[in-house]
Amino acid sequence: MLGPLEGLEASFADKASRVWTTDFTNRTVPLTDIFSGGVPRDGISPIDNPEYEPVSNPPKWLQGPEPVIAIEINNDARAFPLNVLISHEIVNTIVGGVPVAITYCPLCNSSVVFKSTIDGEKHRFGVSGFLRNSDLIMWDRTTESWWQQITGEAIVGDYVGRQLDIVPAQVVSWTTFATEYPDGEVMNRPNNSGRYAETPYTGYDNTLPGNDPFLFDGAIDRRGHPVDRVSAIDLGTGPVAYHFNFLQDNPVVNDVIGDVPVVIFFEEETESAFRSSIQPGEYSPVGSSTTFIRELDGRIMTFEERNGLIRDIETGSTWTRFGKAIAGELSGHELLPIIHGDHFWFAWAAFKPDTRLIESATQLSAG
Repeated sequence: MLGPLEGLEASFADKASRVWTTDFTNRTVPLTDIFSGGVPRDGISPIDNPEYEPVSNPPKWLQGPEPVIAIEINNDARAFPLNVLISHEIVNTIVGGVPVAITYCPLCNSSVVFKSTIDGEKHRFGVSGFLRNSDLIMWDRTTESWWQQITGEAIVGDYVGRQLDIVPAQVVSWTTFATEYPDGEVMNRPNNSGRYAETPYTGYDNTLPGNDPFLFDGAIDRRGHPVDRVSAIDLGTGPVAYHFNFLQDNPVVNDVIGDVPVVIFFEEETESAFRSSIQPGEYSPVGSSTTFIRELDGRIMTFEERNGLIRDIETGSTWTRFGKAIAGELSGHELLPIIHGDHFWFAWAAFKPDTRLIESATQLSAG
């Protein structure tokens, strides 16, 4: 006889198998941890083969402080506005000749970019309609395996145990991207539908007491408000998250994670993706971070911000928030970006409960 949980899992698998060809016996998480987000498979439609506009002639609806996911592959720089992704969650495209899936889970504020080739085969990803820890579960259209968006791990189906390759990506303001990449491109809206004028999640990131995340029944780590933003990093030596309140007061942070010297640059101007609309002069930015290894040609660099400019102490060279030296002795050099995310605290802590949360300079390993 099946126990209560086994019975629930069997019922879930039986119902899902009427719609999915997924092998539900092959899984790494209990099916009872998975909940319907209230929409059917691809009820939130991903974007395939998006259209782009040049930075020099951007869409008129795009405002300066709006957040975009910025990626650069093989000198091909693209920006993906969150006010479009918030309604689609996945974009299947090619950047710099590399097939990628640009993903955004609004409920976790998690922006993650993956290479979409597995064992040499290109895959298209969609929105399953299911959530785990309030995070988007994606599915690939080849095997119908289910993938956890915030980690890139296959949790149900043929690909169980596999990990998608994550591409370094930075969330920044549109103005910052356009300034850094004047020859880049930005994804346009699929059409001129009014659906993009208002976010379906207005005020979701409100940090008032009692504003707990949607469809999350796990234990909330109360070291921070659930929807506080953190710059989250996991280099395999123990996850670390830098609270945005700390970064706002310390826009350049030099630290060491494990034995890796890192630097976090914070930009104050980036707007929230959860504003109902952005009107000129009516901004309330929340900020965003970019992260890099601060070792260059065998030398560990130390960075600081002075008069709005980022400089390294060793040579006095000037750097952008994309880790590129634009003036001084090191002009033309670039720092290596590291994988990170500007996630909601509750979501990162749910998947990485042993995270070291940095809220003051005294907690930095670099001293």
